[in-house]
Amino acid sequence: MRRLGFGLAGAIGGYLIAAIVAYVLVAGLSSNTHDPSVEASMTAAFVGGPLGALVGLVAGIVLGGRKPPA
Repeated sequence: MRRLGFGLAGAIGGYLIAAIVAYVLVAGLSSNTHDPSVEASMTAAFVGGPLGALVGLVAGIVLGGRKPPA
């Protein structure tokens, strides 16, 4: 149960951090002149965020399972 909780927290945190980073990167590096804000927000929500959530989930499960040394 502890691993699940840490995995969920890692997934939520990973989604938020990755979505923000993806938005900033796409907004700053994209050459799209038609609608750059929509491109940045959609990429952040549907590409960057889910990838970050997956990484955060795995990291939370792996790191959350460790017990403190006795």
